[in-house]
Amino acid sequence: MLLSRRAVLSGISACLTTLPAMAQPPRDGLRDLVARSGAARLSGGETSILGFDGTTPGPILRYRQGDELAVRLVNQLDRPTTIHWHGLRGDNAMEGVAPLTQPAVAPGAAFEYRRKLGDSGLFCYRPSVYGATPELVGRGLKGLLLVDEPTPLPADSDLLLVLDDWRLDDAGQVAGGFDDRAAAQGVGRIGPLLCVNGKAAPERRTLAPGARVRLRLANLSNARIMVLSLVGAQPFVIAIDGQPCDAFEPIKQSIPVAPGARFELMFDMPETEGSGARLILRGPNGADRELLIADAKGAKASRRPPIAARPQNSELPAEIRLANAKKADLVIAPRQSDAGPAWTINGALTKGYAGPPLFRVSRGTPVTLGFVNKSGVALAMHVHGQCMRLLHDLDDGWEPYWRNGVIIPPGKTKHAAFVAESPGNWAIHDDILEHEASGLATWFEVA
Repeated sequence: MLLSRRAVLSGISACLTTLPAMAQPPRDGLRDLVARSGAARLSGGETSILGFDGTTPGPILRYRQGDELAVRLVNQLDRPTTIHWHGLRGDNAMEGVAPLTQPAVAPGAAFEYRRKLGDSGLFCYRPSVYGATPELVGRGLKGLLLVDEPTPLPADSDLLLVLDDWRLDDAGQVAGGFDDRAAAQGVGRIGPLLCVNGKAAPERRTLAPGARVRLRLANLSNARIMVLSLVGAQPFVIAIDGQPCDAFEPIKQSIPVAPGARFELMFDMPETEGSGARLILRGPNGADRELLIADAKGAKASRRPPIAARPQNSELPAEIRLANAKKADLVIAPRQSDAGPAWTINGALTKGYAGPPLFRVSRGTPVTLGFVNKSGVALAMHVHGQCMRLLHDLDDGWEPYWRNGVIIPPGKTKHAAFVAESPGNWAIHDDILEHEASGLATWFEVA
């Protein structure tokens, strides 16, 4: 369940939009982002949601590399919240993880986030309030952060897929049950409604025959792990979790997209008018769903040079000295407790972010994490503030791309390595949010 030149698995539902223009910041450089109730037409009727600026997904926050992100969260909800900037490296005080890096922002209060955007790429933002995150996100609080590279990659079309799924009741409202015990130790909260830009899939687009397409996608669901396949065109992966990689063809033209993961693809439309490309959500027993239908129509686009990615991030280490690494295993298993379903790490019930750190290291220390899944469901383990290399299962090499998270199949073990670059308290948790809320969370300290 790990994207590789050798093996692949996973994906989800989707929302498609073209990229917005670069927003002009207010005079003081600070942008208000209001967490409040709102309404969305997810499937015909009107659904009450929680959203940033009252919409879901929230507004796309678009900046240039090197800009300062300056956002004031205004909480107009009836419950505490934060903004976690998912996938950004460094600046622990601005991580937005309550109670680990800040107290949750109370109803009627505000909090100002300021941080430099040193990396270009596709990131996302959502609340992170321990125990409450599944409902906050599941009711619609989520959005994308796009940081443009200095020189854009040449493309005829630049499309953005916001991936999400929804569970609605018979009245078309978000169904409750965010404390469902089966979800807490099972696959998490899976919604049957797949949305494309706030509406039921599929989305249909008309593009020029032979057009070069840059397709960016992010999974903003609570829990769903699926497989996305592109049919009718040859895709190349050019970036994963915001970090560019050497362009490569995914196995069987499919990519894994766990919750919180982001991928960028580049492909050329078929050159024959009337043909097209489709993005498919692979389902069990062949129950596939079309998410995007791109039809080739109109004047043929000019032929472009071979597909290539943008330069790799020079701030990330060229190699990780594994022999000198701090090694920490997380043996993860479910357990029933007096309070209900829970998870253990290394045999002990966790206290989430209130417990002691899993380990402490000095800044610049290489770290190797072993994720040992003793459960019967897949996990999607995420390490905040870091970019990791996935280590090979059978040798001492690593995959040629960076990740924020690792998918661990049931009963399997995966290893990842990173260099602890920034001081602070950093979360490690399952990005299947129902797992995190029931205890699959811990943290480490970088001094």
